[in-house]
Amino acid sequence: MTSAQTEGLIAMLTVFAILVLLVLPSVIGIVHDKRVDRQIRKAHEYRSANGATRTV
Repeated sequence: MTSAQTEGLIAMLTVFAILVLLVLPSVIGIVHDKRVDRQIRKAHEYRSANGATRTV
């Protein structure tokens, strides 16, 4: 591999690493939101199955 190819590979990997760093927080947030939604849905199904009512 020539030095130009090595520099190109390093540049490409650097851009890819920056892209991952920018996208990672969004992916973590989406996964967290889906987990919370699943917990809320499960709690709602549990309450409706056991006849629990919400009083305000």
